[in-house]
Amino acid sequence: MKHVIEVNGIKCYSHHGCLPEEELIGGNYLVDVHLTTDFSDAVKTDNLTKTIDYVLINHIVKEEMAVASKLIEHVGQRIVNRIKNEPQALHSLRVKVTKLSPPINGDVENVAIIIEE
Repeated sequence: MKHVIEVNGIKCYSHHGCLPEEELIGGNYLVDVHLTTDFSDAVKTDNLTKTIDYVLINHIVKEEMAVASKLIEHVGQRIVNRIKNEPQALHSLRVKVTKLSPPINGDVENVAIIIEE
């Protein structure tokens, strides 16, 4: 069976970017995590250990977003790698990292990367 768990809009203030100002000042980010799994056993047993723990996903995102990177592509892949290393029945994973108000000399609300595995 295929089930979906989403942890959306994880808000982070992080220091990612190629410009020295971005590393120093930081900026606002949103991270969305989309996981496909089979949580049939959790449905039957009402047992958290039979599904993916949202708290753990949030924790992984917060930890990886706290480590400065020049590229959001890099931090996004770190998040994917950490989630994949957790002992859970994960069928597929999608991570979206959105940088709000990027300094790109234009009226742009955000830029984002998406990694699907």
